[in-house]
Amino acid sequence: MFYWLMKYVFIGPIVRLLYRPKARGLENIPDEGPVILAANHVSFMDSLFVPLMVKRRVVYLGKADYFDSAKTRWFFKFTNVIPVRREGGTAGEAAIRAGVKALQEGNIVGIYPEGTRSPDGRLYRGKTGVARMALLAGCPVIPVALLGSREVQPPERKMPKLHGKVQVVYGKPLSFERFAGQDRDRFVLRSVTDEIMYEIMMLTGQEYVDEYASKVKADLAQQAAAATEQAAREQAGVQADSASEPPTDSSDDHVTVVSRGDGSSSEQSS
Repeated sequence: MFYWLMKYVFIGPIVRLLYRPKARGLENIPDEGPVILAANHVSFMDSLFVPLMVKRRVVYLGKADYFDSAKTRWFFKFTNVIPVRREGGTAGEAAIRAGVKALQEGNIVGIYPEGTRSPDGRLYRGKTGVARMALLAGCPVIPVALLGSREVQPPERKMPKLHGKVQVVYGKPLSFERFAGQDRDRFVLRSVTDEIMYEIMMLTGQEYVDEYASKVKADLAQQAAAATEQAAREQAGVQADSASEPPTDSSDDHVTVVSRGDGSSSEQSS
């Protein structure tokens, strides 16, 4: 009930009024049955635009961090977001199982194969979790393109702009029945994931980078930290150099030797 109230009464109408989002390819989404919506991820607002245009309920896999705060926990619980711990290992496996369970119950599951928002607007290498979910649930994957949402709320902005043009494109369903029972084959999983990412790239027109976005973000953060540390060292060096210079006093006395007529001399200060 809360999901539909948010979609059609509270948040949905405001989003539609501000951004006038348009959708193409809605006919590609089946009226019933499990399906995965695999989208590019360029803005926090993506999770509003993708389900807003779909008549059916969309269940998302969301960062578990959202559930750590009481301020946001209630919202994500009521909207039926499945919490995902991104540390990997058994936590990642549990997230995939939770997604598969939602699919087996006949839901639409939304997922961002890149695993995180793009740091620069390009499309990055997909993680194979989307492939495992599709093979385990035996369901199709619909590639989704989000266009214009990055301009609405770039990564550096905490709040979205109050204007913009957004379009959501839902591609043709991709079937991977030919790989049934091979959900543990890493070569199959990579092949399926790359096929999904290729279709997303064709819909978005983004430049593709064969590297994980999370790694790029970590490298950028490390470079920023190193630059900050270097700047701090240089500043400390300037201060140290200034402190080591001998003090100067503009009131230093100047001594002048004045000769007397008797051949002797005296010193005067000025």
